Parts: sequence; C-alpha cells; structure tokens
Amino acid sequence: MFARQLEEILAEVERLLSQIPGTKEMLTVPGVAVVTLAGFLAEVGDLRGYEHGQQIIRLVGLNLKENSSGKKKGKSSITKRGRARLRALLFRAVMLMVAKNAEFKALHQYFTKRSQNPLKKKQSIVALCGKLIRILHTLGTKQVRYDENDVLGPVREPSYRRQLKKNRIYVSHRTGISRDKGSTEQPQESFP
Repeated sequence: MFARQLEEILAEVERLLSQIPGTKEMLTVPGVAVVTLAGFLAEVGDLRGYEHGQQIIRLVGLNLKENSSGKKKGKSSITKRGRARLRALLFRAVMLMVAKNAEFKALHQYFTKRSQNPLKKKQSIVALCGKLIRILHTLGTKQVRYDENDVLGPVREPSYRRQLKKNRIYVSHRTGISRDKGSTEQPQESFP
C-alpha cells in the first residue's frame, strides 16, 4: 500500500514539474532527480524572480560572512540565514553528485587538493552547493541543456582533464553514471 501511494505521489510530482518551464533542462544534470528538483523549486519558487544565482545562494544562507572587529581578522563561515531545509537538500544532493557525477567529483578534488588555498572537504561541498544552485538557475531560466564543459570553466579545464585521466573516469551520458574502466561492479542509479 505504501509503495503504491509513493508511486502515485511521484507521478503527481512529475506531472506538476512538467508544467514548469525549464524543469526538463534541469533534469539533464546527472545526479539531479525529480525529488531533488521538486524540493529545490518548492523552496525557491519561480526562478524568473531571480536575476542571478547568487540571490538564491543568499536565500539559502550559503553566502560567506566574516567575523572581524578592528584589527582582528576573524574566520569566514556561511551565514546559515535562510532556508535550512533547502540547504540540507542541496548538501545531500551534492554529496551524491560528488560520488556519481564526474564533473562534480573533479571539482571537489580540485578544491581540496589545489596548491593555493585548498578547502576542507565540507567547505568544498558547500562551494559545490553554490555551484549547483547557479547551474540550476541558468538551466531553468535560459532553458538550455546541461553541458559538462561549461561546469568547469576555462580556468580549471586542464586540471580537470588531468584528474579524469588520472582516475580513469568514464561517463555514460545516457545514465550520468561515472565509473572506472576496470571496475567490475555494476553502476547504481544515484536517485530513484
């Protein structure tokens, strides 16, 4: 009985998402499924009301604040002002994307292993949450398909290519699943 209700609810969510412009394009991001997108849009609302993704980042509370006074320079941290449920949803989504999406995995490794100002793992995940917000905003407002080359940007492109070759990551664009070429395990879907 519970499984049938869940299927009915997911079918209704998919039907409602199909009526929103830009959702088809947002679902082309490997690792973003119907549940994640529905939660994102439920918290954010109409994406046309935001001029750029940074406004959504501020709404979520992922923008940085610095605790300093006078000559004392304090630590920077996220403000945590805003939508806590959306922050949690994005954090969980990005955790899976770092494991399954080749571009997000390479960016996470770049952020944590770069020679100048390397981030801690959690800081990298928070930075990638902001990246995911900007990607979803762009795809939803401009209604363009996801392009993995645009995610990296020209600055990180060479280090990304080296990282992909080093880890021997191959991506199936049909499913969005990344795995090692020599891996014998079957790939698993990241979302239902």
